[in-house]
Amino acid sequence: MSSVALHHGLLAVGVHPGSAAAEGGLSDAEMMLRVKAGDDSAFNYLVQKYRRPIISFMYRMAHNSAVAEDLAQEVFLRVYRSRSNYEPSAKFSTWLYRIATNLGVNHARDTRHERPENTVNLDEPDSESGQTPDLADKVPNVEEEILRRERLAAIRKKVEALPERQRVAVLMHKYQQMDYRQIADVLKLSESATKSLLFRAYETLRTELKEFV
Repeated sequence: MSSVALHHGLLAVGVHPGSAAAEGGLSDAEMMLRVKAGDDSAFNYLVQKYRRPIISFMYRMAHNSAVAEDLAQEVFLRVYRSRSNYEPSAKFSTWLYRIATNLGVNHARDTRHERPENTVNLDEPDSESGQTPDLADKVPNVEEEILRRERLAAIRKKVEALPERQRVAVLMHKYQQMDYRQIADVLKLSESATKSLLFRAYETLRTELKEFV
């Protein structure tokens, strides 16, 4: 494996997709099969394509930008280490998010008692998208800003309090814009079970956050 892909700067903007990016028409699964065959440029291409979504997803799981980047790098390292066992039985993105979800859940469990109450302010712009979870349409006055901060803090607290699988499903649905089928594939559920899972999660959030609605 080339040093370009796996050194500490793997997720830096400077990573280039190389020759693989120039060949259009190949699916992500086909690219991963190239990785399996030893094509490092194909791996760089997949890292470049998915680095921002995965960092964003891990940020929602860890609530810390530096930790999110470390976790995202570990996701891609696991992808590379698993290349010899890869089989395109599911979409590449499904396989990727399954790895990310397992890593994020394990990290959350391991650090549950280590994280301070306010590790991050959700009203700060997302490091990748530049947007807040609930962007205001106009510049708020002082009172509106205080209420907005309180609302975002409450949302974060209630989402984190959801049962583990519901929390992960909400993060994928709301922040990664993944559809029911994609989420179902990642969580290894039926599509109807996934809809039910999200319905229960959103109903809980509506009830818990009714004063802010």
